[in-house]
This record gives sequence, C-alpha cells and structure tokens, in this order.
Amino acid sequence: MNLGWVRRSVSCAFLLSLFSSASFAQQKPITAREVVAEIQKHVGVEWREQTVDTFKAGNPDTPVTGIAVTMMATMEVLQRASEKGLNFVITHEPTFYAHLDVPEGMQESDPVWAEKRAFIEKHNMVVWRFHDHWHLRKPDGITAGVVHDLGWDKFQSAENQNLFVHPETTLKKLSEEVAKKLNSPIVRVVGDPDMKVTKIGMSLGAAGIQRHIPMLESDDVQALLIGEVPEWETIEYVADAVAQHRQKALVLIGHIPSEQPGMDEATRWLKTFVSGVPIEFVPTRQPMWEVK
Repeated sequence: MNLGWVRRSVSCAFLLSLFSSASFAQQKPITAREVVAEIQKHVGVEWREQTVDTFKAGNPDTPVTGIAVTMMATMEVLQRASEKGLNFVITHEPTFYAHLDVPEGMQESDPVWAEKRAFIEKHNMVVWRFHDHWHLRKPDGITAGVVHDLGWDKFQSAENQNLFVHPETTLKKLSEEVAKKLNSPIVRVVGDPDMKVTKIGMSLGAAGIQRHIPMLESDDVQALLIGEVPEWETIEYVADAVAQHRQKALVLIGHIPSEQPGMDEATRWLKTFVSGVPIEFVPTRQPMWEVK
C-alpha cells in the first residue's frame, strides 16, 4: 500500500471538510438575538435585569439582512428601513407610544397601533430598544453623539460631561448654533436673547424637572439645553427666574433632535464589532413644522 498516497488523501479530505464547514459558517446569517448578545458584550456596563432594552416586535431568531439604527421607530422609519432591506431595527425610544411599549388606555385593536404591528410582521422585521445601557455607558452614548455634532468636545468639563464653558456668546446666537448643528426645525427659548452666556448645562431628552432644577441652581449653568418638559415645570421655573432678573435661560431643542446624534454615534460604534450585514443610521424625521 502506498502510505504517502493515503496520507495525502486523508489530508485533502480533512482540509475539504474544514473548508466546507467554514463556508457553511460564513453563509449562516447572524440573527437579531445574536446581534444583541454582541452589543451586551461590548457596551462596557453590566446588563440590568430590569430594563426597557428588550425586543418589542418580531422574532428575535430572525436572520438579519441589515440593521437600521434610529432614534424612534416611527411608521415612516420602518417603511424606509424595509425599502432598504434593513429588517432589524434598533431604536432608542419606544415604538408603541409608551415607555414600556404598552400604551395605557389604548385597545390593541386601535387602527394605528394595529397597522404598525402588522407592517412589522408582514415585512419580517424585528424591533429592539437600546436606551438604558446606551445612556449608562461611559461616556453616555447619547451625550457623546450630541457633543460630536455640536463640536463642543473642547468646551466640555473633564469632571462632568453635561457641563460646558463656551466662548462668550449671546443666548440668541447660542440657540441659533444649537438649532443649526442639531438640525432642529423648532427651538424654543426662555430668557433674554441678548444675555451673555459662557456656562452651559445639558440635560437631553425628557430628563425631567428633578434633574433640571439642580443644574439651574448651580453657578456653573447660565443656560440649560434640554429636549422637552411639561410647560408648567422647568419652563415656568426659568420664566420666573428671568422675571426675578436672574441670569438663567432655557433652550428647548425638541426630544428627537436633542438625542438623535447619539444614535448616529451608536451606528458608528456597532460597525466596529458587527460585520457581515449592512448597518445604516435611519434618522427619525421631526414630525413638526413651524407656523410663521
């Protein structure tokens, strides 16, 4: 028997087997559940048991054809994602009109809610929320994206990521800068437009008056940038402060534009460790326009 020929045959068969296994592994698409597992490994904070960062619609074991990262999975965002072949949607905010994605007082037969669920099912889509742990990341992923878009890295406090010392400007010019760089169609301001501003605080999204007031009480904050708040809370507080001739101001950016750059940041971050599928930032269009 020619032992050399036998060894070569066995070696070739072994290599062919390895090649076939590798090819099969490469062809096997990643699932939404597996993408989330990778996010949990890379986010850099311990994953909480109690969290809103869970699957909201679709089958988590669905093979991913593409990932759409967005601020809010509105109907319009889902439609654009589906047209692009992106069937796994990672959203920062709720999909179904409430923090826990179960709107109180609304029947599941509600036509708007029902049609949105049906669209997701029909197009074999999966929706997962990435909120708590992206905020818990050091630095906060949302804040990092906003600072990047504003170009304020050099103004940011080393001790507190939400405090900035900006070159002296007026409240009006500051508001115009924020509106332009964060692409907000409607920015509302409480305060004297000619007030000189250098010390700025940031509390994005809908953090609430409990976070706003301590920042406004601080000597480190003259103008506070926020997303939104009920008008009888922080807005009224700052209006009263202005009437008392205190050097305080409030800039309301709108919830979506105040946090949206943070999900663009999440898109860039995902691309550093998830491969093999398209990953695209699909911006949520601000559903508001200004009457002049």
